[in-house]
Amino acid sequence: MKKAPYSTLNLEPLVALFLFLITCSCQPENQSVSTDIPNDKPYLMVLGVAQDAGYPQAGERSEFESIASGRRIKQHTVSLLLVDPLGKKRYLFEATPDFREQLEIADKQSVATKYPYDGIFLTHAHMGHYVGLMHLGFEAMGAKETLVYAMPRMKDYLETNGPWSQLVDFNNIVIQPMQDSTVVQLPAGLSVLPFTVPHRDEFSETVGFQIMSDNLKIVFIPDIDKWEEWDVDIREVIKQNDYVLIDASFFADGELRGRDMSIIPHPFTSESMALFENLPATDKAKVVFIHSNHTNPILDLNSKEYQEVLKAGFNIAIEGIYFEL
Repeated sequence: MKKAPYSTLNLEPLVALFLFLITCSCQPENQSVSTDIPNDKPYLMVLGVAQDAGYPQAGERSEFESIASGRRIKQHTVSLLLVDPLGKKRYLFEATPDFREQLEIADKQSVATKYPYDGIFLTHAHMGHYVGLMHLGFEAMGAKETLVYAMPRMKDYLETNGPWSQLVDFNNIVIQPMQDSTVVQLPAGLSVLPFTVPHRDEFSETVGFQIMSDNLKIVFIPDIDKWEEWDVDIREVIKQNDYVLIDASFFADGELRGRDMSIIPHPFTSESMALFENLPATDKAKVVFIHSNHTNPILDLNSKEYQEVLKAGFNIAIEGIYFEL
């Protein structure tokens, strides 16, 4: 896990240096830190780390003020970029409300054979994970046949509900159906395995992804209900993969003022840390918390909770880190 040389956040130099040092401090021992994005091998980059509404969230004046004062930084909605530099191909995981800014970041360091992306993979139909598709449409980019990888219910949702159906009708997107636990083969020895996870599936099923090369296996689960509701032991998933980027929507119960958090179940970061407490240090270092709500204190690099997670041996995703595949 390494840090890219560009800044996605327009940071002041001291803040950028702090981010770089933090990133260095949480690397597994067998990973070196580089400021050079590879141009001869595939890599997976983090384009966003926040929950669906990003940081700052609409209506939260104090969050906007914290950014204006320089105490906090803007953080984009969770998204990953898979790049094959030699093949000139790139793939997006999650089309977020920050699609525009994240495409600009992708354009600064990679190219696509078929602009803007050679494929877009979607986990589910909650706002932070697919609404960025609107930028491909007639009123915006007017994209031509961008491949969108979607599960059956997600595919049906896009095809039968406006305004998304217009993207299909106008051939802005071409939906590539995925099946549970069936590998999608990509060039350069890359592959993606979707697998269903329990979540609030009002409009579509929800999947995580295992992103694989010949050298590395990375699991991405930005959204899931409680770990005990899954028929898979997440600890075994950690053991069997090189990194796992997992749901850290909330740090602890009571975080949302005036809202019953039981109706929006997610594994609290504190619960996950307790569940993983007895894992070997090498396995803990594989855990990368991502998809944090604007209320989760681990989004604040100066918070005690942020330091608590790192001291416990886990990682927290930062925009710009990447994994050489």
